[in-house]
Amino acid sequence: MKYLKKGMSEENLKESDEKTKEIVSNTLKEIEEKGDKAVRNLSIKFDKWNPESFKLSSKQIKDIVSSIPQQVKDDIEFAQNNIKKFAEAQRDSMKDINVEVMPGVFLGHKNIPVDSVGCYIPGGRYPMIASAHMSILTAKVAGVERVIACTPPINGEVPKATVYAMHKAGADEIYILGGIQAMGSMAIGTESIESVDMIVGPGNAFVAETKRQVFGRVGIDLLAGPTETLVIADETSEPEMIATDILGQGEHGPTSPGAIISTSETIAKEAMEEIERQLQILPTADVARESWNNYGQVIIVENEEEAVEEADKLAFEHVEVLTKNPNYFLENMKNYGALFLGPETNVAYGDKVIGTNHTLPTKKAAKYTGGLWVGKFLKTVTYQHIESPEQSAMIGEYAARLCQLENFAGHAEQALLRVRKYGKNN
Repeated sequence: MKYLKKGMSEENLKESDEKTKEIVSNTLKEIEEKGDKAVRNLSIKFDKWNPESFKLSSKQIKDIVSSIPQQVKDDIEFAQNNIKKFAEAQRDSMKDINVEVMPGVFLGHKNIPVDSVGCYIPGGRYPMIASAHMSILTAKVAGVERVIACTPPINGEVPKATVYAMHKAGADEIYILGGIQAMGSMAIGTESIESVDMIVGPGNAFVAETKRQVFGRVGIDLLAGPTETLVIADETSEPEMIATDILGQGEHGPTSPGAIISTSETIAKEAMEEIERQLQILPTADVARESWNNYGQVIIVENEEEAVEEADKLAFEHVEVLTKNPNYFLENMKNYGALFLGPETNVAYGDKVIGTNHTLPTKKAAKYTGGLWVGKFLKTVTYQHIESPEQSAMIGEYAARLCQLENFAGHAEQALLRVRKYGKNN
């Protein structure tokens, strides 16, 4: 393989990460110490937002719902129906089990929903309405009882379409609150916001870092930071499509990596030229250009096998396969957040409407986890039940010897007590 283009160095990326860590740490400490007062000061500082209450009332939500155009309602309903169907199918695939592993000895597991979840719906320049479906709706399908959600104001206004989507997805509480202060409030809790057991949702580097720092205090879905997009191409791929799909995700933010892996150097070079052409006319080129210039990569490989090898090393969030044989990558790739197979689909479909979840692993986390789904909101917990005293004594003999091998005298005595109580000599 060889590079036609490399992204920013690891040293520069690490320096940026360290600054983010420090800002988040100081902000969380402020929330922990000062509660609502800190949250309000942060909201004023970062969003110029100082409402009487960050939580929307039932009347406010009702008024917003009535103001939404019917076409917007229909479009949101279309997306939520797809996402709900897929989430329900995923939930149905997760079965409780009860297995008799030997006569009278039963082992099982149950899938129990988390009690409460906080969902973050990004806003700002791009109000990510779809994140309401992906997090709130999926949590509700899983059976989570209390689902609260935060989204930032946009230019000092409530983002009405986003709130409508949050409401229709089933949010029990809706807060107009953004960034670190939103994630921190849901995780830590304040006088007016009751903390949750788990926080989920995509966001920028600060949101991802907040999740990393509060993990343990609460659960998280995954560290979903700035979006990543890889396009795998060959001699049959269309340079215009490659460029469009790379820039279509690069507009997310100035730190959003985009990469091309191609078995055809000709196609890769034409795609790079097409990227430069589209950057002259794309309305969001100010952001997309920075992400491409600083984080873009172009890798030339010999064949499909090497393409898989390099793609698995990158372990990107989104992987579009625009080759003549996309199923080869479905069968052989291991490290990715979501695959988009063939030119008929694309990342935007997955992001917004088709039904799979758009909260996906970034920064190589795809090497060990998948994205947000119903199963993330469920705790798979085990139990055991021995109905036969004789079997308890028999297992106890094995357990005692194994505990003694490890020098656990107290553990062994738990087993030996059952041997004495239920053994053949009693």
